[in-house]
Amino acid sequence: MTLTTPAGILVQTDHGPVRGTSDGPVFVWKGIPYAAAPTGPLRFRAPQPPQPWSEPLDASEFGPCEPQGLNAAIPLGPNVRMDEDCLSLNIWSPSGGKSKKPVMFWIHGGAYFRGASSQPLFDGRSLAENGDVVVVTINYRIGVFGWVDFSSFSVPGRIFDSNVALKDMIAALTWVKGNIANFGGDPDQVTVFGESAGGGAVTTLMAMPSAEGLFHRAIAESSPATSVYNSKRAVTVAVQYLELLGGGTEALGQLRTAGAGELLEASDALFNAIPASAPGTLAFAPVVDGELLPEYPVQAFRSGRAHRIPLLIGTNKDESALFRLMKSPLMPIDPPTINSMFAQIAKENPAQDIPDAGELEPAYAGLSTQKTGMGITRDFGFRMPTVWIVEGHSRYAPTWLYRFDYAPPALKALGIGATHATELAYVWGNIANKLKDVTYKLGGLRTARKVSARMQHRWLAFATAGEPEGLPGEPQWVAYDAVSRTSLVIDARDVVAQDLDAALRAAWGEDVVAFS
Repeated sequence: MTLTTPAGILVQTDHGPVRGTSDGPVFVWKGIPYAAAPTGPLRFRAPQPPQPWSEPLDASEFGPCEPQGLNAAIPLGPNVRMDEDCLSLNIWSPSGGKSKKPVMFWIHGGAYFRGASSQPLFDGRSLAENGDVVVVTINYRIGVFGWVDFSSFSVPGRIFDSNVALKDMIAALTWVKGNIANFGGDPDQVTVFGESAGGGAVTTLMAMPSAEGLFHRAIAESSPATSVYNSKRAVTVAVQYLELLGGGTEALGQLRTAGAGELLEASDALFNAIPASAPGTLAFAPVVDGELLPEYPVQAFRSGRAHRIPLLIGTNKDESALFRLMKSPLMPIDPPTINSMFAQIAKENPAQDIPDAGELEPAYAGLSTQKTGMGITRDFGFRMPTVWIVEGHSRYAPTWLYRFDYAPPALKALGIGATHATELAYVWGNIANKLKDVTYKLGGLRTARKVSARMQHRWLAFATAGEPEGLPGEPQWVAYDAVSRTSLVIDARDVVAQDLDAALRAAWGEDVVAFS
């Protein structure tokens, strides 16, 4: 039940009442706990229900985000605290419209070790107001707190769970299923969407049996879908983290007694160390543990064992340019490092026909050495995993493939174009909302607003009716199939293309290049 009072918007949840606020025509609740604080004995354990409360909880401010290193490119929002007690969610719900509104459930990105639901970019008012949908954004455990698997070191009295960040997401989705109707949402119309690591979480959730029925449509933007560990690599990463913490397996006792800052310092060191020793590999990623995640997600999509729900998925044209600009270790672009990456993957996967950089170069004919490297890592990390998913999933459920190509003049002048994450402002409708944003210093804002209106309309149509219909007069984006292989190219003007990735598929082949 929702009650509007002079003191705010009062809603009852399974654990207690929460009081939100109004943002124009949209009601907003922030910082609602969906699980208990994962601290002390609950650190590195599956999330547990929060303790119930009786007095109305003030839901006017974002809850704390997981401790993380600050990065100017990822502003977390004003006055947002960092604390391990971070398992909360936020809700935007239009005050009018349908009584049971579709729900859009957002999972933020950040290489599985940065980011938060409080990022100003993810303010849900525009989506909620324009689409008459309920928008939910969540915090979940990141970095070592959520993505390093210590379960192989469990002993009686000292248990560690695997994939605790994925379990956080399941807990949040379960909370939505049980409570979102009180906020005007329809628990039987939930669309999960996310970008980068959040997109990877979406494609991973689709391969998790325990997630079945918790969401009904999915949108994955720039998903690193093949960046998933097996248990052997997970142990190697855990050991390396313990060494960085100081003492190898002797440091296991510190995992629950050390302060968050000490764990974070070793976590940041691990983030840099893993791609240095294994190029193209993330330090933090989901683990195929045989229980929560029984198999690699791309294999599940290809075999029809992923959840057979409508999927909208795609990547950006210039994904790698951002990583080059930031000198990030995540995306190698120089030939020796790329060759080393493929050699290591071939060694670890002898049964696979792994191409080398030389075999792939014809697909990038006419490009400079640097742009060839950026193209190969873009396709290795994002585009080809997406194409492999689409080729598989489209045989079992409606699937739509896109490529985001739009870049305003300033981003073209900077040499980054339609790089990683640049589509986000258009989806969320939060364009040019930062005082120091240089994106439109050279013009293009009017066109950008039109691009945003078209993208929002398609994303909202998909969340509402299961098909990404365009605005009147826009091209019809039909579902992908093995004959036409239709994609939507999103640019200053949208274009429907047939078999956009033909050259890449021919060069890369059908074998999935997966991390193990």
